[in-house]
Amino acid sequence: MNFKAVEQKISENSIIVASVEQISSDLGGEAVILNLKSGMYHGLNEVGARIWNLIQTPKTVKDIKAAILAEYEVEVEQCDRDLLALLEELLGAELINIQNDATV
Repeated sequence: MNFKAVEQKISENSIIVASVEQISSDLGGEAVILNLKSGMYHGLNEVGARIWNLIQTPKTVKDIKAAILAEYEVEVEQCDRDLLALLEELLGAELINIQNDATV
């Protein structure tokens, strides 16, 4: 059985910010990120790199989604699915931190 000890739920009101234990570089519109704890590299395409740039300062998922919808031609449902998948991937790689406000 494979499961995480603490499962974090990502919602529209979750605040996302890049982990401090990483370094990243822009590679012609794409991004490469090095997790300093694990030594693992992660690559992001143009849209992923844009999201990565947005979360260098804390942003809610709602704000990230609004920025992507304003900048790219994408259906809302597709944006929701892809954004959540990317954030879950980044969380699993320990490249982001999530803060959920219990009062929301």
